[in-house]
Amino acid sequence: MGEALEKFVEHAQGLYANFESVTLFSIGGWNISQYTLYMFIAFALVLLVVLIGARKLEFIPHKKFTAALEYGYDFISNSVGADVIGEGYKKHIPFLASLFFFILIANVVGLIPGAKAATGTISITWALALVSFIYFNFYGFKQLGFFKYMKSFAPHGIPAPMIPIIWFLEFVSMVIRVLTLAVRLYGNMLAGHMILAVFSLATTIFLQTAIFSGDLLVGLPSIAWFFLLFFMYALETLVAFLQAYVFTILSSSYIGMAIHPH
Repeated sequence: MGEALEKFVEHAQGLYANFESVTLFSIGGWNISQYTLYMFIAFALVLLVVLIGARKLEFIPHKKFTAALEYGYDFISNSVGADVIGEGYKKHIPFLASLFFFILIANVVGLIPGAKAATGTISITWALALVSFIYFNFYGFKQLGFFKYMKSFAPHGIPAPMIPIIWFLEFVSMVIRVLTLAVRLYGNMLAGHMILAVFSLATTIFLQTAIFSGDLLVGLPSIAWFFLLFFMYALETLVAFLQAYVFTILSSSYIGMAIHPH
């Protein structure tokens, strides 16, 4: 038992290195890491899903794939767009649906043994957050105009001496949204996958030690580790959806605040 535990501790200490970005190959001086590669894989899968779904659209869907795709789009349209943005939400649904399906598919691909979740690196979640940040600010400027949009950071009815302070705090709060979007998605995906890796490593090491030593008692903890791994895998499947939903609904709320200031 002690030998298995020592091996587990030794291997667990270097576990984070497996999640570091590593250059796989270069194209014209552009280094492609494993996360960038899986980002393109997720993008290709989203494109494939949309193209296949668009070719098989029906007034009343009879095929499960098409029905599931339409349900997902309607879910974003109604529960995320209409309920959060309100008036004028329809023009933003393609953007929000693209965000949702890309993040969801990237997260699900990362659950495949041996694969990587593109959202498991801060650089890609930063890029997604920056896209969302630019999008809602662009429509805020477009809807209200530059000066009215900037003025909207200070709500009506506050005392005049407080306006500069409130405006500055609201402006900082708006700018920091790009950080919260990026870190929330990255942190949740990285933490979940590291837990899966820990449970998988423990299961493997205790089982291998029991087989090679011929001591069945050493292998008993691997049963518990396996059930924990199974439970966490099921939980991470739910998290894959929840994180896509949270990122999308937060982006939707930022769009709503930008185009409908209070």
